[in-house]
Amino acid sequence: MDNSGTSRLEAFSDGIFAIAATLLVLEFGLSAHQHDLGSALLHLWPAYLAYVTSFVTIGIIWMNHHFCLETIARADRTLMFANVLLLLTVAFLPFPTRLVAEYLQRPGEQTAVYAYDATFVLMAVLFNLWWRYARGGRRLIGDAVPESALRAIDRAFTPGVPMYGAAFLLAFWSPLASVVFTLAIAAFYLPSAALFSRE
Repeated sequence: MDNSGTSRLEAFSDGIFAIAATLLVLEFGLSAHQHDLGSALLHLWPAYLAYVTSFVTIGIIWMNHHFCLETIARADRTLMFANVLLLLTVAFLPFPTRLVAEYLQRPGEQTAVYAYDATFVLMAVLFNLWWRYARGGRRLIGDAVPESALRAIDRAFTPGVPMYGAAFLLAFWSPLASVVFTLAIAAFYLPSAALFSRE
């Protein structure tokens, strides 16, 4: 299917996804005066956890975004604006990721994880709105795309907001468990092609 109607939208989006994923590495930091480098590297485990969770999530969002665009024949101003809002949250993600890296298992960890989880909730909401707009009444969907493919994407997206909302609530009891659960959500969406192709 010719996706020339969405080529510029996809190119811009790919650039934002790539920049956001690259910026995540800035959450790692060590003092130049560390006496025990090995121990210092081990104590960075919250940064590793936050990095992996955020990077995998950005990667999955990028894959799903690409898959959705394969079904969309053209982009109008409303879709482009919704896409900008989605990318705004993606580009913001390195900031709460750094908060988790710095504060997990330290005073202030709950607030840091709340900011982290809230970003994911907003991202999931915006991604759903973006897709539902394009899909509603097939207003932007290609004529050759079967309805079964659209229903498969609907089913794959439906659990996103409730799951990230659950992660946000879990932070009230255990910020660490909340971050681990967020990583589990990323693992759930990792086989995105299989989720999207089920009839």
